[in-house]
Amino acid sequence: MNDYMVRATAAGAQIRAFSVTSRETVEYARKAHNLSPVVTAALGRLMSGAVMMGGMLKGESDMLTLQISGAGPVRGLTVTADSRGGVKGYALVPQAMMPPNSAGKLDVGGVIGAGMLTVIKDMGLKEPYSSTIELTTGEIGDDLTYYFAASEQIPSGVGLGVLMNRNNTVKQAGGFIIQLMPFTSEEIIARLEDKLTHMSPVTALLEEGRTPEQILEAVLGDMDLEITDTIPVRFCCSCSKKRVEKVLVSLGRRELQDLIDEGQDVELNCHFCNTNYVFSVEELRRIFQDSFRQGGTE
Repeated sequence: MNDYMVRATAAGAQIRAFSVTSRETVEYARKAHNLSPVVTAALGRLMSGAVMMGGMLKGESDMLTLQISGAGPVRGLTVTADSRGGVKGYALVPQAMMPPNSAGKLDVGGVIGAGMLTVIKDMGLKEPYSSTIELTTGEIGDDLTYYFAASEQIPSGVGLGVLMNRNNTVKQAGGFIIQLMPFTSEEIIARLEDKLTHMSPVTALLEEGRTPEQILEAVLGDMDLEITDTIPVRFCCSCSKKRVEKVLVSLGRRELQDLIDEGQDVELNCHFCNTNYVFSVEELRRIFQDSFRQGGTE
C-alpha cells in the first residue's frame, strides 16, 4: 500500500482524527492535467482534504464535492471524493502561474485569490446537502478549518501540504484533520491547541518520513491515540465511453442528428481525468437509433 488514509480516535473518543499520505494520487493528477507547480499544490491540498472528508461519510455510495471559485489566475478547483478513499479533481486553468510568496513558497492563496468554497454532500437523500462559505486565506487548510466551524459547528484543526521536486513532480503530499467532539473537556482542548500551535508543517513531517500514523502520533500520542481504520487512497474516475454516451443522448434528437449530418468524428473530454473519448459517425448513428428510434425521448 502506498497512498493511504487512517482514521483514529483519542482522549477516550473526545477527539476524532484523520491523516493521509497522497503523493502518488496528486502526482497522477499533475500528469493527467499537466498542472503548473502552484496549481499542483492547490489541487493536491484540496484532494487531500477531500479524501479525508470523504472518510467521514457513512454510506458506501455517499459522495462529497468541494468546489473553489476564486479571483486568482486558476479561477477554480473542483474535487470529488467517495467514502472508500477514491478522489478525483481538476483545475479550470491547469497552467496558471504565480510568483512565490514572501516566504519563497508556492503561493496557493495567491493563485486562488478571494472567493468562495462550496461543500456538497450527496448522501442519497432527495436533495444533496450544500454549504458555501467565503474563503479566509485561499490556503485551503485554513478555509476547511473555517468551514467546519461555521457550517458544521465542529472545532477542527486542518493541516495540508504539497512539496514539489525541482523537476516539478510531486515529492510529498498529505495532511491531517483533527476534530473535537461536543463533550471534549477544557483540559483536552487546551492540550490539543498547544500541540497544534507548536507542531511542524505537514510537508516537514512528510519529508522526515512520517507516516499518517506517526503524524497523528506527533499530535495525539499522549492522549491515548487509537488507529481505528486504514483505507487505501487513489485517484479514481468513474468515466467510461458508455457513460459519455449519455452526454450525447442528453443533447436531444435534433442536436445529435445535426452532429451526424456534419459527417465528422465527435470528441468529448472528461474534466476530472482529462481522458478524451472519440465517437465516429457510425457510432453516433448507432447511439441515435438506440436512443430515439426505439421509443427514446426528445
